[in-house]
Amino acid sequence: MKNFLFLSYSLMVLMFLALSSFVFPDNSENMGKGNPDSLLYADIVGVATSVSGNNYTFSVTIDSPDTGCDQYADWWEVVSEEGDLIYRRILAHSHVGGPFTRSGGPVAISENQKVWIRAHMNNTGFGNNGGITYFGTVACGFKALEMAPGFAIDIEDDEPQPDDCLF
Repeated sequence: MKNFLFLSYSLMVLMFLALSSFVFPDNSENMGKGNPDSLLYADIVGVATSVSGNNYTFSVTIDSPDTGCDQYADWWEVVSEEGDLIYRRILAHSHVGGPFTRSGGPVAISENQKVWIRAHMNNTGFGNNGGITYFGTVACGFKALEMAPGFAIDIEDDEPQPDDCLF
């Protein structure tokens, strides 16, 4: 009986270790190297919309590695499939301590226009260089989707731009 229990326990431990390598991959060697697994970029983790006439308000939830004014998400934006800036919501201060949601608009698009939602860090740039971006339409919703690195990077200097970080 003791052998049976020991074998059962050993088998369970081996199964857990084998499965945990799939569920919890070790990404420690990638941390801080400017790749998708790093904590250098702001991730979009949720997008909701509401309508008023022909305009939409976007409520965007961002998870960013803010540490204060030295490192914070300074805006999120709506970008067309072609790479044109449609709307940019400036974030005036850091949001240390976890995900946060900020609304912005009006965003003048049709309900079926496909758009990207991405965030920008003041010191590392756009989320499509390593963070999570969202893609979709108001009619069908938005989901996380990998944006090509360097996509629409040229609009980074477009207005509006943030002023100094408040805190």
